[in-house]
Amino acid sequence: MGQEIRLFKSEERKSRAEVSEFLRQIAGKLAEGTIILRQGQEELVLEIPTNLVLEVQVEDEEKGSKGIQHSLELEIKWYDNGDQGGALELG
Repeated sequence: MGQEIRLFKSEERKSRAEVSEFLRQIAGKLAEGTIILRQGQEELVLEIPTNLVLEVQVEDEEKGSKGIQHSLELEIKWYDNGDQGGALELG
């Protein structure tokens, strides 16, 4: 297994409207093929290929006195070589 290297991380409280607007902006940039993430002096430019892997996951996690934390995780993945082995086929 390869080592994971975190290139950028941001976590902040936002309203539902603010989150939905951010996701709309991300979707537009994703369609264009380039996403630039900025926070303070930090900037990360992502060139997004045509073919991606989309992972959607929903979790509940007990957080003690805070109660249950619910999460909806959207993860977009791709590989440098773009070769993902192709679609599953029956021969």
